[in-house]
Amino acid sequence: MAAAMLGPIYALFVERIGGDLMDASIAGGIFAFVAGLTSLVSGKYSDKIKENELIVVLGYSIMGVGFLLYFWVNSVIFLFVVQAIIGLGEAIYSPAFDAVYSKHLDGHKSGTQWGAWESMNYFTTAIGSIVGGGLVTLFGFQPLFVIMAMLCFSSALYIYHLKRSVL
Repeated sequence: MAAAMLGPIYALFVERIGGDLMDASIAGGIFAFVAGLTSLVSGKYSDKIKENELIVVLGYSIMGVGFLLYFWVNSVIFLFVVQAIIGLGEAIYSPAFDAVYSKHLDGHKSGTQWGAWESMNYFTTAIGSIVGGGLVTLFGFQPLFVIMAMLCFSSALYIYHLKRSVL
């Protein structure tokens, strides 16, 4: 939900720090490139560790730091660094999250269960987009960044404290 809160209004933020549409595009490219490279490594590592939930905690924590760093972004170069950090965090948690989710699937209903996950993801994105726009309209970008970071940190803390079974 945290990333969805910024998605639709991201270009407005880039413009406020002195960037333009191309800078927003390059920042998105940096995020995706770093995430793509990191996903390959993270996926291999998640196959070797028994408690993938801890990798998810690490990824969410890194994303939280990245979202908090938005608070101090005042140049396009710093924005590029922050995008790389967020891409790193997302790519660290994503393969491990998928592995954890897959471990708990009923093999005969995996399509239905993955469909439920994807549906929930879209609904969360819809809500996050509207809430993020409303928050920025009412209070500006700074409170949004703090809320985004808090969502990541609270998710990491929640997952860390979940009872885990090693399969």
